[in-house]
Amino acid sequence: MVTEIASALGRILVTRPAGDASDRLCAALKMDGYEVFSQPLLVLKRLPQLPVAQCQMLLHLDLYQHVIFISSNAVHFGMALIEDHWPQLPVGLNWYAIGAATAARLEHFGIEAVTPGSVMTSEGLLALSLLQNVRDQRVLIVKGQGGRETLAQELTRRGALVEELPCYCRSLPEMPAGELAANVTQWGIDVIMITSGEGLSNLQVLLSPAETTKLKRIGLIVPSQRVAHMAQIAGFDQIVTAENASDLAMLRALKEWRRGTGE
Repeated sequence: MVTEIASALGRILVTRPAGDASDRLCAALKMDGYEVFSQPLLVLKRLPQLPVAQCQMLLHLDLYQHVIFISSNAVHFGMALIEDHWPQLPVGLNWYAIGAATAARLEHFGIEAVTPGSVMTSEGLLALSLLQNVRDQRVLIVKGQGGRETLAQELTRRGALVEELPCYCRSLPEMPAGELAANVTQWGIDVIMITSGEGLSNLQVLLSPAETTKLKRIGLIVPSQRVAHMAQIAGFDQIVTAENASDLAMLRALKEWRRGTGE
């Protein structure tokens, strides 16, 4: 009976990197009665060795006024590095998290972080009052390798002394050509949940143009207007834009998709 109900509600593909965040979203979807499949579109790995300059950033953490974590993964990998250098965290720093999940992860380290609320983006962080007048103040951005430079560029424009600490790398999962499209078809996926622009880019890499055309009618839930625009350019036309990449926002967007399909 549970399987029949789940099939009626829809089959959902979760594409978050493997780990706690993916497990929580999958569990929440199953609780709501969906049939859930997982295929990470990003593989995360700790960087094997930090350059000397970045080790110096960690050694002098107490000299920064602002420390920003741009994802819960940045907390996972970054705090491991910070604790190696600071068994007791320095005081007097302003800590920031891009969203509630990132802030919750920082709480495990005794850190109360400022968040931008529902706007879980670089733009949301840049709107925070504490980051408006930052001239000559030192800012450390803890992040993954690569990614958007909007936050660092704008804070630099405001006069801040910005440094970035990449603490993990993201890579494309190893899959034979055609495997992802075959799985999506075999599983009867109704909706693919995308939680980042890089995840969408990897989806495009793993699908051939012909496969993308074949699957473009599948529902696509994305975390922002920026990623929605990317999806439109890629050829998808059943796109629902969530308020952000959180579990709650993704679940709300899924309900919107169901209303749109008349289910």
